[in-house]
Amino acid sequence: MKKVLLLALLVLPLSIFAQKFGHFNSAEIIQTMPEYKSAQTELQKLQTQYESDLKTMQDELKRKATAYDAQRDSLPDNIRTRHEEELQELSNRIQTTYNDNQQSLQKTSNEKMQVISDKIKTAVKAIGEAGGYVYIMDTTYGIPFISSTLSKDISAELKTKLGLK
Repeated sequence: MKKVLLLALLVLPLSIFAQKFGHFNSAEIIQTMPEYKSAQTELQKLQTQYESDLKTMQDELKRKATAYDAQRDSLPDNIRTRHEEELQELSNRIQTTYNDNQQSLQKTSNEKMQVISDKIKTAVKAIGEAGGYVYIMDTTYGIPFISSTLSKDISAELKTKLGLK
């Protein structure tokens, strides 16, 4: 029994060294992907459109507020109240539109990044299975230390698998 336990204690460290570990930096990989670049371009166009729409609404509010201010003192109370309500409603609509646009941008960004992330995960899984890796970790999120002798940087393989240069 002691011999079996001793043999297990001697063999266990050897089996640990036989395991393969890998690492990569997903932020670096993502930046080189054409999907990321096209997503950024699409998001920028969408943001520009939203900003243009909001500017149009803000200009309309400013124009109506200026016109109201010019004639406020000469208006009867009921008309003055109606104009103030219209201005408040337009201001609320601008705020709602701004919030909706931000949510839409975030949702679109998340959808685009999910596609990119899924593509990377699929490639990492394929590399891991083909290379016999036990674990492949993403260093983007601040892993404090990775031993370059015990863990292989698979970034080059990953770029090749994704068709990147």
